[in-house]
This record gives sequence, structure tokens and C-alpha cells, in this order.
Amino acid sequence: MTTRAEQLDPVVRARLVCPQDHGELIDAGNELYNPRLRVAYAIDENGIPNMLIDDAREVDDDEHRRLLGENGE
Repeated sequence: MTTRAEQLDPVVRARLVCPQDHGELIDAGNELYNPRLRVAYAIDENGIPNMLIDDAREVDDDEHRRLLGENGE
């Protein structure tokens, strides 16, 4: 099963950056993740990313490590 992030048009995906710091975002399932600010932007069921700063979800330390593939050591 592919995630919503994987289903984004590659041309569109290449242009999407964080609206707060204009940096790169990581594909995180049904979200796009900014590890620098620890915020995630949802991608709706129609494949449209919600890039509104006020709608971004804060990510805690455990989820941050998981999203980056760190094992906590």
C-alpha cells in the first residue's frame, strides 16, 4: 500500500518546502515532515497537502526519532 506522500506528483513534490523555514520536507506516510521545526503537514484523502502553518501538527521526541529512523541509542 502506498502512502499519500508517495502518491504526490513528483513534479509537485519536488517543489514543496516548509512554509515556515522554506526547507526540505521528509515524506512521512500521510504527512510531510520538517525535522528541523518538528512539525508535520497533513496530506488529505484527495492527495492535497495542507501547508498552512496554523494547521501543522507538532511532533514529540519519540515520533521525531521514529520518523528519522533513529533507534534511540
